Amino acid sequence: MVKLFAAVLVTAVVMIVILQFVDPKIDNPGGNATTQLVSSSNTASGTLSVSISGEIKRSGTYVLEENTTLEDLIGVAGGLTTNADEYAFDTTYLLEDKLSFYIAPKYDNSDVCSMEPIVKVNINTDDSEGLQTVKGIGSTVAKAIISYREANGEYRRIEDLKKVSGIGNATFEKIKDYIRLRS
Repeated sequence: MVKLFAAVLVTAVVMIVILQFVDPKIDNPGGNATTQLVSSSNTASGTLSVSISGEIKRSGTYVLEENTTLEDLIGVAGGLTTNADEYAFDTTYLLEDKLSFYIAPKYDNSDVCSMEPIVKVNINTDDSEGLQTVKGIGSTVAKAIISYREANGEYRRIEDLKKVSGIGNATFEKIKDYIRLRS
């Protein structure tokens, strides 16, 4: 009897896992987003391929219709986790093809007992000294962040930091949890 129960339980867990990956489409009545998870980079005319990761329920690459926003993408991806830092992204951002978005956490995921939010800097308002409080941002990079902001306007996505001289993928990966767009 115990073996039969264990076999049924294992089968049920396997089926749940398979269903989550085999049928990633979700119902979005009235929304203007095409709700399809994609694995290829080819998209049809009038659609966008956009990736999202971080504090989102279903990370992945999605095909959406043109003229959709980050809010639409978040909805298609199942919504935010309770640990999403609402100051680290802009839901009104109009999506563009091949963009990726990282939803940063409020609390450190490596410390499950942490009750204190991650101390973050605002890349749109902090001065050089404030920016340098983040490990990985020295005086040269802080000045470059401010220069880019002054030349191009406010950052609309934290990923835009990769456009700053001195910030590549490796640096971005180190600092992405410690920055936000607004306070």
